[in-house]
Amino acid sequence: MKVTTLFKEFFESEKSSGIALIACTLTSLFLANSNFGDSYQDLFHIKIGSHSIGHWINDGLMAIFFLLIGLELEREIYKGELSNIKNAMLPIFAALGGIVVPAGLYLFFNYGTPTQSGAGIPMATDIAFALGILSLLGNRVPVTLKIFLTALAVIDDLGAIIIIAIFYTKSLSILNLGIALGIFILLLAFNRLKVRNLIPYLIGGVIMWYFMLNSGIHATITGVLLAFAIPFGNGDKNSTSYILQHFLHKPVAFIILPVFALANTAILLSGNIQETLSENYSIGILLGLIAGKPLGIFILSYATVKLGFCKLPPGISWKSIFGVGLLAGIGFTMSIFITLLAFENETIINNAKLVILISSLTAGILGFFTLKQTLKK
Repeated sequence: MKVTTLFKEFFESEKSSGIALIACTLTSLFLANSNFGDSYQDLFHIKIGSHSIGHWINDGLMAIFFLLIGLELEREIYKGELSNIKNAMLPIFAALGGIVVPAGLYLFFNYGTPTQSGAGIPMATDIAFALGILSLLGNRVPVTLKIFLTALAVIDDLGAIIIIAIFYTKSLSILNLGIALGIFILLLAFNRLKVRNLIPYLIGGVIMWYFMLNSGIHATITGVLLAFAIPFGNGDKNSTSYILQHFLHKPVAFIILPVFALANTAILLSGNIQETLSENYSIGILLGLIAGKPLGIFILSYATVKLGFCKLPPGISWKSIFGVGLLAGIGFTMSIFITLLAFENETIINNAKLVILISSLTAGILGFFTLKQTLKK
């Protein structure tokens, strides 16, 4: 199977990003629970303009992360795994199973309670960590499995973005939303007029981000909209989309995601962990990520192949599909991101982050050893 240079760059940057995320998470946990803990946490509450540093990271820098995800999704649709409807059906249905089943398990324990808004937490997959662990298995991993996991994770993130836009919008300003969408339409017009210079798109994207931020819809959605406004052309190395995606790989992998980890994993390891894990929202997150993800991905993949909607790619077995499903249970970045939107109580947020770390670590270890036993050397 032909693999593009850009996909190799994306895979390598995500793999390296996973290592950087682990280092930053351990650093953040250490500092938060050291004698400097209060000073470290206060750092992210310092105001710059009308927003705190933490707010700028989560609403500003993460919009750039979503821009990269949008560009990768666009490339998958036009030239990658999703460009062929027959090939696209398997990761689409797998991602759907990996969204619906974990959310269902979470709601089973939390429906009708104040924490039911956390149903989006176990839906997400952290691309960087999932691909990072897959890469540890070296050459035994078939290219088709790398592409399947990437496509699955990108679609998964798209699902999370849609859920954020629909279910985590608490108030809505029609005027600001209208202006933001008006700018988006203007950028689409630039695209149709074959304006290839990046400058007007980036300026328009910043203005669109500002109005989206003030509309009530989470500002990171701007990143995905901007990605689809930027000209793709034929997708070669001279296309505007390719140039921007190539440029963003390293800043996102080694600056934006690590900074997000530093800001959002300052978790206080105090209190009774057993008591924390027995909370309904904790059980929902644990079961959603560790059991719901692999079961949802496997069951819908198996059903759609047996019904003839799609076929299993060469080099991939059902055991490896289940192993990839376990890796998809590494929620981390996206799960923490949704936690910040779902809850307002600081104790619940802190506990949920801890449970996400435990769940993601467990899913990653199980996925690694399952695939190690499954994939031939």
